[in-house]
Amino acid sequence: MTGRLLVLGDSLTYHGPTGPELVTDPRLWPQQVAASTGRRLDLLARQGWTARDAWWALTKDPVAWSVLLPRADVLVLAVGGMDALPASLPTYLREGIPYVRPAAARRRVRAAYRTAHPVVVRCTGGRLRALPQRATDHYLSRVVAGARHYRPGIAVVALTPPPWRSADFPVHRTHGPSVQAARAWAARERVDLVELDPIVAPALAAGRGNPDGLHWDWPTHQEIGRAVSAAVARAVRASAAGTALT
Repeated sequence: MTGRLLVLGDSLTYHGPTGPELVTDPRLWPQQVAASTGRRLDLLARQGWTARDAWWALTKDPVAWSVLLPRADVLVLAVGGMDALPASLPTYLREGIPYVRPAAARRRVRAAYRTAHPVVVRCTGGRLRALPQRATDHYLSRVVAGARHYRPGIAVVALTPPPWRSADFPVHRTHGPSVQAARAWAARERVDLVELDPIVAPALAAGRGNPDGLHWDWPTHQEIGRAVSAAVARAVRASAAGTALT
């Protein structure tokens, strides 16, 4: 092993075709990237994480900023996809459901939300995102700036928001603009970007993947692993060249 790979992600980093897997599972794309690039993997991820959650994880967890980031030579930003999903409630209301008490009331509220969510999304045309694009760009930029400040020379790779085909998110108007925004952001921040649509869209069209329409099957994990590995190699070369020039 020649280095450390730090991945900040959401559930797409550890979910397979039937549900969540141990993060050490070699079939998961982050593990495949680590293996193919000769690195050890450090993964910070949670279901539903947005770019804002990634920033909070990197700055509020002392293990993240004092152990994981200083030893990483590659950072992969696998967040931003959840940001672009259409929402039916503002984040502060949706995230407050687990705090409802008593438990019986919480279960009723959660069931009502799950039933109403796709209906509201369809009726509103998906105009409300889980996180506004401006906020997504802001927090991703803060992550990159912080990583480059505390770990000079770190190579950075990001992934575009992936497409989905889910009954829970029946509107897709946010996807195209979010991909375009990711490309513009990556160009501004000089970050190597992996395009997920060419990999994920054919799998969705073929009816492969997790039945939830969001998470991926193993062949898709494998293809993404190859694409991210190639991007990591490019970013490492560019970082080394930049360091040599300075």
